[in-house]
Amino acid sequence: MKKYFNLFDLSQKVNYRIEILSGLTVAMALIPEAVAFALIAGLSPLTGLYAAFVMGLVTSILGGRPGMISGATGAVAVVIASLALTYGVEYVFAAVVLAGIFQVTAGFLRLGKLMRLVPHPVIFGFVNGLAIIIFMSQISQFKDGDGNWLQGSQMYWFLGLTILTMVIIWGLPKLSKAIPASLVAIVAIFAIVIGFGIDTKTVGDIASISGGFPPFHLPMVPLTWETFMIILPYAAIVAGVGLIESLLTLNIIDEITETRGRGNKEAVAQGLANMLSGVFSGMGGCAMIGQSLINISSGARARLSGIVAAVMLLVFIMFGAGLIERMPMAALTGLMIMVAIGTFEWASFRTINKMPKSDIFVMVLVTLVTAVLHNLAVAVLVGVIIAALVFAWDNAKRIRARKSVDENGVKIYEIYGPLFFGSVSVFNDKFDVLDDPEEIIIDFKESRVVDMSAIEALNKITERYQKVGKKVHLKHLSKDCRTLLKNAEEIIDVNVIEDPKYKLMLD
Repeated sequence: MKKYFNLFDLSQKVNYRIEILSGLTVAMALIPEAVAFALIAGLSPLTGLYAAFVMGLVTSILGGRPGMISGATGAVAVVIASLALTYGVEYVFAAVVLAGIFQVTAGFLRLGKLMRLVPHPVIFGFVNGLAIIIFMSQISQFKDGDGNWLQGSQMYWFLGLTILTMVIIWGLPKLSKAIPASLVAIVAIFAIVIGFGIDTKTVGDIASISGGFPPFHLPMVPLTWETFMIILPYAAIVAGVGLIESLLTLNIIDEITETRGRGNKEAVAQGLANMLSGVFSGMGGCAMIGQSLINISSGARARLSGIVAAVMLLVFIMFGAGLIERMPMAALTGLMIMVAIGTFEWASFRTINKMPKSDIFVMVLVTLVTAVLHNLAVAVLVGVIIAALVFAWDNAKRIRARKSVDENGVKIYEIYGPLFFGSVSVFNDKFDVLDDPEEIIIDFKESRVVDMSAIEALNKITERYQKVGKKVHLKHLSKDCRTLLKNAEEIIDVNVIEDPKYKLMLD
């Protein structure tokens, strides 16, 4: 239990100034995102803000990846939107609690190791798709409340302030990294707008963020089997989407910081955070790659930055709503556009000519599915399935058989490559049953029997030889292959004779 709940990593030196300033920057960047995602789900803005506070605080303290930021996300909002519309917010809270239970269970079962099955092209596609989503979501900021493009001076001011924000974030680190460039940009744009009285879009134009401490509130739903069946599919999808996005974000932060997070610990933390979010009037969520990259690019590496971000978000809600609602959206828009630019894996373009075509196809497909459907779980699953099928196809073509005859007239088939469901057909074509001598050796020294299809193939080939009165020896089966064959003895009769000592004479 201790390995899941140690609160502080004392092995890492903490730069308190950077951690606090970075956390403050992230807190301001969380506000419009949380509000927007809550509105997407058909919920009140405070539901998203409370989720951002609870998710951010719990995962920062208990999570497996210091520096990673969690909160209300679009992936979760899209899933729960229909539940909120059909059954109401109380069912959303109940589904979020159940999703948290699923995630905690997954963490204790150590299912985080399944992320090893996600190939690099899928991660590239996932990251690129998210970058496109982040960028496209900022386009709506150039429109008014009615969905029409800003006109005249409003558009010019908004565009100019956005570009100025981006320039500051891009240029300031070249001069000094004493203060996070993102925070400097936000404060500078805020000062310009207030000082010159510029009429531009602000956070308050989206929604009010004024509120109190998240109220403890058990979901008011009937405790019946019918209720459970209603929330079950939503909870399962939220749990799956949340874990996939969180663990992939963890891997990305690992690469950037050249450190290693703990996926199973993060899964437990995400689950506990969602459970608490559901009983403290929050919509739930998961890791946020945009805000995480803001935090990491600002120099934060410890848990303190995430804690500060969550606490400051609550301070803004309870005491600073009036000030934060005057914050120019242009500053936050420029910040998120720079996050999108930094998130995109530009290196993937340089590797196109060097990568196999199948990997390029998987990467592009995952990017498109992520960007178009906004369904991260589907995008990753599609990518993994296609990558697995391509891998199976490539390995199916690699099976070969070297044929020779020894001094006793015994024909030897030396098999190269794995024998599994994809290579069975090619394997069967290697044998000349009618013209072969009376005794055959099939040598698996350079091969492996992988699955049930392979066992069935061995059964069929021995049967074919036995029908014409010929004897088959299977040689050099590895220990795991012999175990697999032994386990299948009750349902398949394979003639296995072990005698690895023989001499070869080329045919």
